[in-house]
Amino acid sequence: MSSVSEVTGMVLKSVPAGEYDRRIEILTKERGRISGFARGARKPGSPVMAAASPFVFGTFKIDESRSAVRILEARVDNFFEKLRLDPAAACYGSYFMEILMYVTRENNDDTPLLLLAYQSLRALESDAFDNRLVRAVFEIKSVMLEGEYPGPQRGIRYLDATLYTLDYLYRTPPARVYSFTVKQEVLSELEAYARWLCARTWNHRFQSLDILEVLG
Repeated sequence: MSSVSEVTGMVLKSVPAGEYDRRIEILTKERGRISGFARGARKPGSPVMAAASPFVFGTFKIDESRSAVRILEARVDNFFEKLRLDPAAACYGSYFMEILMYVTRENNDDTPLLLLAYQSLRALESDAFDNRLVRAVFEIKSVMLEGEYPGPQRGIRYLDATLYTLDYLYRTPPARVYSFTVKQEVLSELEAYARWLCARTWNHRFQSLDILEVLG
């Protein structure tokens, strides 16, 4: 017994499965994070080949049975091709996907995190934003959306602009968080705060960070 439905979401991870298939993780608006198999995705001309890669955002037709979820086809809204052509930006994007793999769950309402991911990849593609700022915003806002935001770190004296930025991020929906730039001294404080916040909240080492730290 199986049922066919459609979900809207973003591919977080894609790995080979067997000779021709791929196993993919999708963060969806309707079902939280789901795992499924894209049969034949590694064959040239496959209807799901282009969609079975990280960063792809679109609508996926899925067939669910007791044993597995199959990705039947996809209508892609955004491949984020510009991001794929920039190795540094792609590393940041991979880091964001890894965080989402860690914090999201099946059947959770993770729509705000999905929106944040989409806007963050758009910001990485844009020349208007420093990738370091995009990373700090993504990290801080992710923790806020998870309901774990403790406010500014005690015992640290922040610039007024830094405190204003944190308050803005807390109050602003994820679809609109990338609407500002900051001076370098503010960015440095946001980065330091984000590092402390991530360590405090997740206490997890993300593999993508090793590459980002090499990039500086």
